[in-house]
Amino acid sequence: DLRSLAADKGYDDMGFREELRAEGVRPLIKHRVFAPYDHAHNARIDDDLYNQRSVCETVNSVIKRSYGSAVRARAWYRQFREIVLAAAVYNVEQAVKQ
Repeated sequence: DLRSLAADKGYDDMGFREELRAEGVRPLIKHRVFAPYDHAHNARIDDDLYNQRSVCETVNSVIKRSYGSAVRARAWYRQFREIVLAAAVYNVEQAVKQ
């Protein structure tokens, strides 16, 4: 179950936030600053949870550089399998290094 969703300011949309909340998902999306109260909204976001977003983006970047950014399968379920397999191979490589 998805408990929270961390995203960058590009996903700052009230409709999107409301849909997430309706599904019981906590949005961790920084507000674009148009007014002083947007600074207050951003200050209330838990930095430890929000910073996990940058860790995920780093891992995605490493996987794309190591195994390529293109997905070769055409059907969505095969694309999903291909992505999961690349992530599993990355995890095995990391475990072997340690």
